[in-house]
Amino acid sequence: MPVSSLTRHPALLALLSQLLSLLLCWLLLLALARFLGWHLSLLGAACLQGALAALIGQRLGLSRWWLPINFGFVPGLVLLQDHALPPWLLLVGFMILLMLNWNAMTERVPLYLTGSAAEHRLAHRLAALPDGFSFIDLGSGLGGTLLRLARLYPSARFVGVETAPLTFVLCWLRCLFQRNCQVRFRSFWREPLAGYDVVYCFLSPAPMPALWQKARTEMSPNALLISNSFDVPGVEAQETLAIDDWRHSRLLIWRPGAVAQPDGYSASG
Repeated sequence: MPVSSLTRHPALLALLSQLLSLLLCWLLLLALARFLGWHLSLLGAACLQGALAALIGQRLGLSRWWLPINFGFVPGLVLLQDHALPPWLLLVGFMILLMLNWNAMTERVPLYLTGSAAEHRLAHRLAALPDGFSFIDLGSGLGGTLLRLARLYPSARFVGVETAPLTFVLCWLRCLFQRNCQVRFRSFWREPLAGYDVVYCFLSPAPMPALWQKARTEMSPNALLISNSFDVPGVEAQETLAIDDWRHSRLLIWRPGAVAQPDGYSASG
């Protein structure tokens, strides 16, 4: 699978981090034992592997919330090797993953989190807008980017929509006390886009054609549709902002409401 495809699947990057760290850890432990006579305990070796996995995952571009997962996965297996897990605990773990990634099954949109470099680029683009702009995040995830942007632009209005149950709850709690930020348990297909100056999304290739048609119909001529990484097939972006990360990501920007409709008129009528 090409690197560009891997970057769209954080779980695969996490798995790659674990495999690479296992190989590096084995080589390092072998060198320490042969040349220095050092021998680590099983738990010590697991912690070393976890540290390497977290470091490799960060270098591969995984979001920060993946770091403790990468670090604790193998040490956790070591600690639990002598303990039989009750079936209900496995069921709870599965339900948590399901509620975090509900949209991957219902709308083919996995949980993608905006990286720090992309967030900084987005914030810089928003600075060019007039004060008091309105912004919506279609699939606000855990709410980190939404909350930080709302704090950065207190005179603007920020809205996030999310349908994965646990993801929504976490996002709603994080944004609860931010006065210019609101999070709604709603599919972005049911959210009217007419009242927003900026529509931001980090989805997947699957919904982009339909989202483009919705945006053309509902958005005003000057409103911006900003997509992180995923383009609209057959529609060239009017602005492309490069992101300074190893993946060479980009923000793709259109003004869908200004695009002529089939009858020859713009979306504004």
